[in-house]
Amino acid sequence: MAGSHVPCCYSRGTYWRYREMGPVLLCALLLAGPLVGAAPSADEVSYLPGLAKQPSFRQYSGYLRIDPHKRLHYWFIEAQSNPESSPLVLWLNGGPGCSSMSGLLTEHGPFTIQPDGTTLQYNDYAWNKIANMLYLESPAGVGFSYSDDKDYATNDTQVAHDNYLALKEFFRLFPEYSKNKLFLTGESYAGIYIPTLAEWVMQDSSINLKGLAVGNGLSSYEINDNSLVYFAYYHGLLGTGLWTDLQRFCCSQGKCNFHKNSNLNCTLRMQEMIQIVEESGLNIYNLYAPCAGGVPGSYRYHQDQFIIHDLGSSFIQQPLKYSWRQNLLRMPAAKKGVRLEPPCTNSTASSTT
Repeated sequence: MAGSHVPCCYSRGTYWRYREMGPVLLCALLLAGPLVGAAPSADEVSYLPGLAKQPSFRQYSGYLRIDPHKRLHYWFIEAQSNPESSPLVLWLNGGPGCSSMSGLLTEHGPFTIQPDGTTLQYNDYAWNKIANMLYLESPAGVGFSYSDDKDYATNDTQVAHDNYLALKEFFRLFPEYSKNKLFLTGESYAGIYIPTLAEWVMQDSSINLKGLAVGNGLSSYEINDNSLVYFAYYHGLLGTGLWTDLQRFCCSQGKCNFHKNSNLNCTLRMQEMIQIVEESGLNIYNLYAPCAGGVPGSYRYHQDQFIIHDLGSSFIQQPLKYSWRQNLLRMPAAKKGVRLEPPCTNSTASSTT
């Protein structure tokens, strides 16, 4: 949807429980052998159930130790041809709090999970046809990534540093790829993850960074909210009454700020706008396509900050003072909890057990 952030995993409290990805993934990890502190040979995945024919390229699944407590889970897949000279691509899903296994198993990995939840099929559009792919679950608490001390509170600055340390640990385990061209990629909240990680990587002359790529990236909640209102109105999604109220309560002296506004009437109209755009069954990824998985459930907001729960991880962002979401949280009718998956996303296959 042009003019709006359309994340793979929603940045307003959604989490992706990678532990519910099903037997295909679990078996693959078990067959990989010991994971914690393992050398690459022990991390190699020699067999994947659900595949009619095992791949000719090598793949590894294990943990990258980034400090005495934290272990970030990775899945590394070599390029289908000439891996020694092909670029290395790091992939991060967004959220914050989404598993990068979503990118691997449902988007551009070498194989995708089929509707039965157990069968894998080769992907004609796999990125590893031309690149070595490193999928990283970050931060600790997402998917199989964990911390021994159970401290999962984090923020953008900490995540960037942890991802850098994970990349350094990967090169320690796989030194043969340390000189390959490196590209940092992701989607959604990776609009934050990738540039902040790049700041660390660019200071390290031992890493051969060549480029960045972000799809549907979120870089500013304010720009996202302000552009979304106009996008919705000019695509005929908002009625005249709602549009008039948004102008009346969110605008002053010819200037509108739908995102950061202390007017509670503006807050209520923004909530109504979001419900129309993101909860009515419209496909937020493609306005003109059906909504996979049916009409989404209702949003539930947390108090004080946007916090991802049930991951084990708490991703604490900077408080958004006077933003319409923060205003909504202060209202007596504010709900608590999180929605389990992004709207218009059918995760049945990947969550089948």
